[in-house]
Order: sequence, then C-alpha cells, then structure tokens
Amino acid sequence: VELTLFYESLCPACRQFVVQQLFTTWLLLPAEALSITLVPYGNAEERNVREKWQFQCQHGPEECLGNMIETCLMHEAKNFSSYFPVIFCLESGSSVTKNLEACLQVYAPQLDGGRIAACVQGDTGAALMHRNAQLTEALDPPHQYVPWVVINGVR
Repeated sequence: VELTLFYESLCPACRQFVVQQLFTTWLLLPAEALSITLVPYGNAEERNVREKWQFQCQHGPEECLGNMIETCLMHEAKNFSSYFPVIFCLESGSSVTKNLEACLQVYAPQLDGGRIAACVQGDTGAALMHRNAQLTEALDPPHQYVPWVVINGVR
C-alpha cells in the first residue's frame, strides 16, 4: 500500500494524525506492507520574488520553518525509517522548530543537524519546498483540508 500524507507541521489535526495514527500503524506493519510519502506544505502559498521562493503558511512563519525543517530532514536522511521517528518526535513535542537537535540525538544520532540547518537556510530547502508546493497543487481532486491522505494514488 502506498500512502501519501499532505500536511502542515503545526496543524493540530495533522500532528495528531502523524503521532497517534500513522506512526503507530507504521510501527505495527511489516516494512513491505506500507510505503509512506510525507509532503509538508498543506495550505501554504508560494511566490517567486527575484528568483527566490518565498512561502506563507496557514499557521505563520513558524509553520513554514517547521515544514522546511522536516523537508530538509527527509532530504538529508533519505531513508524513511531514519527520518520518520525524528518527525514523530518533532510532531509530538512542544516545539516542532526548536527540538530538532534533541530529536536527532534520541532517534537518529547519525544525522548531522548542521547539514539540515544549512538546507533550511539555503537554496536547497526552498527548492525542496517548491517541489512540495507542486506536488500539493497537482492533487486531483485538489485538497480541501489537511491532513489529506492519498492511498495508492486515490483520495
């Protein structure tokens, strides 16, 4: 089964879905039974200002930062089983944007927080977020709310 989750890092319903349903399901099922793709963007908007992508998020700049942190984490870790526990930690904690180092220490000490931070602050993070925007905008039917779950390509 292929599951794609379109979500926002600070959306209360999204956080609840990731922490209480998706993470638990992923832990219980054999790896080959479920392939998960996470797309942190949701109801954000993007615009290109002087060849730089800028984002406005439903829950403010902090959410844009959280989306970018999770996107860069996925990019740096590559392997779902390496980054999903960290995302679970971020989403279940008090601050998605301030707990990266602590979550990495516990769930993925092999990952370099400095590389993730460089991604967030550089052009790579913006390009990855632009890709998330494209994936979200390509949804058919378009998403009406988040979390928005697509299973095997079907809503």
